[in-house]
Amino acid sequence: MKVSVLQENLAQGLNIVSRAVSPRSTLPVLSNVLVATDEGRLRLSATNLELGITCWIGAKIEQEGSTTVPARTFTELIGTLSDQQVEMSLSVRTQTLNIQSGTSNTDLKCIDSQEFPPMPSPEAGDGIKIKVNDLKEMIRQVAFAASSDEARPILTGVLVTIDGDHLTMAAADGFRLSVRKTELASASARPIVAVVPARALSELARISGDGDQDVEMILPPGRGQVVFQMKDIQLVSQLIEGTFPDYEQIIPKTRETRSVLATSSYLKACKQAEIFAREGSHIARINITPGGELKPGSIVISGQSEETGSNQTEIDASIDGNPLLIAFNVRFLREVLEVINTPEVALETSIDTAPGVIRPVGDEKFLHVIMPMHLGS
Repeated sequence: MKVSVLQENLAQGLNIVSRAVSPRSTLPVLSNVLVATDEGRLRLSATNLELGITCWIGAKIEQEGSTTVPARTFTELIGTLSDQQVEMSLSVRTQTLNIQSGTSNTDLKCIDSQEFPPMPSPEAGDGIKIKVNDLKEMIRQVAFAASSDEARPILTGVLVTIDGDHLTMAAADGFRLSVRKTELASASARPIVAVVPARALSELARISGDGDQDVEMILPPGRGQVVFQMKDIQLVSQLIEGTFPDYEQIIPKTRETRSVLATSSYLKACKQAEIFAREGSHIARINITPGGELKPGSIVISGQSEETGSNQTEIDASIDGNPLLIAFNVRFLREVLEVINTPEVALETSIDTAPGVIRPVGDEKFLHVIMPMHLGS
């Protein structure tokens, strides 16, 4: 293998794939990045056997070939090179990659590419196409609600369902639920139900860039995998086996009170309450008081700590329903408010022991359910 590539492009490609490198593996090759020529371009791949990322970058190919390079060493080295052009040549016999750039000359000991796990190569056009900005927005509003507790693996994933031209993503951790829907440009030929690891979707959002391009989601039959294909990037992830809970049962069907308030004011108040509540049980008290003829309704958000003190903020709100004192995990409140884009948000409640529902005002595609916390004395 003998190739010439721009340092900037190589560094960017390594940044994309490096998050799939396995830092602690019994297989040394999983700590490496596959570097291979591929139809006039350079292909970089990394995998930990659960998540795999491939990136193609432009390069001048003088001689075809492939090898696997120690990921951390290679990435750090390329990041320090200042010359625009990087020349790489492989000695197949010794599996040594020579890297030259400006006055820098490096020899890296590699592992034969034959030991690298094969990456899937699904046929393009077999999947569902989603606009990249729509997909990133869905992931942002859902993935944060997935569990990080490996004791219940199914809850560490995001349920992805496609029925006709309707795509829904849902995530829950036992204390909260996020659901986001969208319409596809074209309908799926068959219904799809899959649980994708939240981490894989978060990585997809990180590497997919911006713009009007499509992401193609492909589910190769019988492999237990999902492939997300873009122009120069491919991400493959193992699916999570098991049955996702019936989240529709968690969503309250009725409400006693609907409170509408400014999203930015609500978020700011929660951040202030969290400064104190995080030292205890993360409890934020929400005191909902409907208005009268002369006084607008208000919501008071408060957090307190035995050690440092307390904070409370009153926000004007349009309230339809009964007064209520209810408590929520303030971090959960903050995290959902951070992903809402509308100027106003609605909080729907019934009693202090029933879940609350948060909805962006004017946006029917998203809802968030949050379980209440015990108020105590």
